Amino acid sequence: MARSGTSGEGTRPRVRHAGQLGWDDGLYEEGPESGTDSGTGERQAASGESGHRRGGSKRRGKKGKRRVLRWSASVLALLIIGGAGAGYLYYEHLNSNIKKADLTLGDKKMADHKANAAGQTPLNILLLGSDARDNAENQKLGGAKDTFGAPPLADVQMLLHVSADRSNMSVISMPRDTMLKIPKCTDPKTKRVYPASVGLEMTNETLGRGGPGCSVATWYELTGITIDHFMMIDFSGVVSMADAIGGVPVCVKNNVYSRDSKGHGSGLKLKKGTTKIKGKQALQWLRTRYGFEDGTDLGRTHAQHMYMNSMVRELRKGTKLTDPGKLTDLAEAVINALTVDKSIDTVKDLYDLAEDLKRVPTKRITMTTMPNVYGTGTLKERVLPKPGDADQLFQMVRDDIPLDGKASKRKKPAAAKEPTASPAEIPVTVRNGTRTETDYPVKGRASAVQTLLAGKGFTRATIDAQSAEAAKRTGILFPTVDMEGNAQAVAKALGIPLTAVKKSADVSGITLTVGADWREDGPYHAASAEEKTPDSARALNGDDDSACMDIQPGFTW
Repeated sequence: MARSGTSGEGTRPRVRHAGQLGWDDGLYEEGPESGTDSGTGERQAASGESGHRRGGSKRRGKKGKRRVLRWSASVLALLIIGGAGAGYLYYEHLNSNIKKADLTLGDKKMADHKANAAGQTPLNILLLGSDARDNAENQKLGGAKDTFGAPPLADVQMLLHVSADRSNMSVISMPRDTMLKIPKCTDPKTKRVYPASVGLEMTNETLGRGGPGCSVATWYELTGITIDHFMMIDFSGVVSMADAIGGVPVCVKNNVYSRDSKGHGSGLKLKKGTTKIKGKQALQWLRTRYGFEDGTDLGRTHAQHMYMNSMVRELRKGTKLTDPGKLTDLAEAVINALTVDKSIDTVKDLYDLAEDLKRVPTKRITMTTMPNVYGTGTLKERVLPKPGDADQLFQMVRDDIPLDGKASKRKKPAAAKEPTASPAEIPVTVRNGTRTETDYPVKGRASAVQTLLAGKGFTRATIDAQSAEAAKRTGILFPTVDMEGNAQAVAKALGIPLTAVKKSADVSGITLTVGADWREDGPYHAASAEEKTPDSARALNGDDDSACMDIQPGFTW
């Protein structure tokens, strides 16, 4: 069973470093399993389908429940972290056994989505793969016996974004080797407080600081993207669900065997070309690092994108879950392996989610990796978000801009609200939030922006002398709906995008926080909404069936 990452109960678990082997590259001490196919015969793999329509009408009767449960199977498969699903026989049993946890464990409240002209809002789901070795099955599959009982690591992290009009979907993977600041998190069960990290920590450590809600808080802190849900799955879930569903084709450019002379590697062994994988082979593919591309976590992430796209294509060709026995097995597998946030903790909720996701055609699905650069010194084997490119990718998702470069079918954003007062009558509080993880706040930035505002006629702008919380992005908050037009007038005067203007109960008046993206004097420069997805994000389209993994020298046979 996937665990929530709770610490502090019972005996002290062994401490495992985040860089140790996890989802990406387990140690199968017993060597390759005897059932591993070396390239002959058909191999089949893990999957399901997908889709979320909140507030859908309640369905009644056995037929309705069967439909709900089949789509639940679909959603979790499209949401990969291995695939998932549910069967129709144990509806109430499944509901009562779904594991759930708090959405976020951080102190910062996530901003509300801004609806478009049609009243539609995007949907963001954080997908997590836990390497928890907390039961016999996970220990058998995960290997690495010295880490049994250690806090879990979130070695797979993908943010899935569905556009407000449900016309397109984007996925951003964050390499597990990413170094970043982890915010303060409080474990909801033990009440243990994990203080914010002083330096940079590996992103996969977030799961061990109270559960998946800490991973959500960390993503929000880094990206500013509001996250609606999370879904987390463990090793055994991938295998059980793969066996219950069956068949995903994957491609390698040469024979590959992921095992080095010291026994490191996933044990994946495939012949050159396309092969259908299933069960443990599916898990091996998703975890393989040694043998793919340059042997780093970046190659593993790219392989996961190929698998996910291929899985969706297979399902939409007509793969169906009709066998009651398989559906029952699948139901039990997902309940034992899946943890979700408390707002999607019933099978019906998962069905609604599936209904939303299934509307997106494969040609409008785009897989990307967070643009990154290698660190230096002690961080030379770790990665950091790439300045500029990573921020651009995050902003495109925040602004609901398709990553495939195609025009969205969504309606134009709602027109700006008319201000209720002239600039000279609008009070504005300006705060300096330009502090970053490595730099002190820029002195005088609040005063400089106050001067800019005065030049635009906002003569009632004042400075908040108190030290402001660090803000990666410049933003404007307002407390009540009647102030929205006035707050937007402030944004337009300074060239700040209207998407940065949000309603918040945390302020008593219009409050402008100068963020780290405006540390320099001069006018504010917002990134163009028409800028394309950075090449460094390695975008992969869902319809691309020609993708094939490069094989690392030394790992062929």
